[in-house]
Amino acid sequence: MPRSGARQFAVLSIAAAVATIALKTLAWWLTGSVGMLSDALEGTINLAGATVALTMIAIAARPPDEDHAFGYTKAEYFASGIEGALILLAAVAIAVVAVDRLVTPRPLEHVGSGLAVSVAASLINYAVARRLFEAGRRFRSIALEADARHLMTDVWTSAGVVAGVGAVGLTGWQRLDPLIALAVAAHIVWAGYGIMRRSVQGLLDHALPPEQLRVLEGVLDRYRARGVEFHALRTRQAGARSFVTLHVLVPADWTVAQGHELAHEVVEAIRKALPDAAVLTHVEPLGYPESYQDADFDR
Repeated sequence: MPRSGARQFAVLSIAAAVATIALKTLAWWLTGSVGMLSDALEGTINLAGATVALTMIAIAARPPDEDHAFGYTKAEYFASGIEGALILLAAVAIAVVAVDRLVTPRPLEHVGSGLAVSVAASLINYAVARRLFEAGRRFRSIALEADARHLMTDVWTSAGVVAGVGAVGLTGWQRLDPLIALAVAAHIVWAGYGIMRRSVQGLLDHALPPEQLRVLEGVLDRYRARGVEFHALRTRQAGARSFVTLHVLVPADWTVAQGHELAHEVVEAIRKALPDAAVLTHVEPLGYPESYQDADFDR
């Protein structure tokens, strides 16, 4: 599937980040709320993450070459990993500012105006996050999906900040503002951990997700019903691409041409069920013990 569309959505994320940073900084300037400041700081991480995503999506779109025969698709995992690390740094910055304000609380100003501006920024993030989720699924882009999850995290943290600042305006309890900021920092840490964990799994050649494995097994079952067997089935995910290797066991009295034709048919069936899958097969004869010796992973 063309990757230029994925890059367009990354540009959309950058534009949204710039807009929300401006709005959230204005909300902080109006109110003086450390919670609003924490929200604005997370917006800068959105911008950095979206910029990294755009760069890595462009790299991942490069075709295979002599030095990278399997392509560059894993580059997107670096984007999500970097974004997760940036989120953790933002959490630390928010916590430092919040602790200082907890020790020396300050009154908030222009609460109503600040809340209205913050809500407007959150609506922008929510709309863009929904678009990025859809694009991430369509283009099978972990970078866009990570960006979408980050934006949705921003939406929820903004909702907490708005609620906290509103409560401060109603109750006058100034220390509630930094307490909300600390809660936002904790929530950001959890979101960053989740994004980094998925990135690491991808770099470690994690197997295809269960739903795709069920699709794959469904294809193979059609051939098992015809007396064909399979073993040494191994899968991995690398960004938008899937990789499948398996051994195809056919009757020993088949000709080489018959085995080749069946293996080719299996490959095409898998590719039809799993778009963008690279499939590698090896044909072996049924009934020969050595055909099963390589069924286990290397020790």
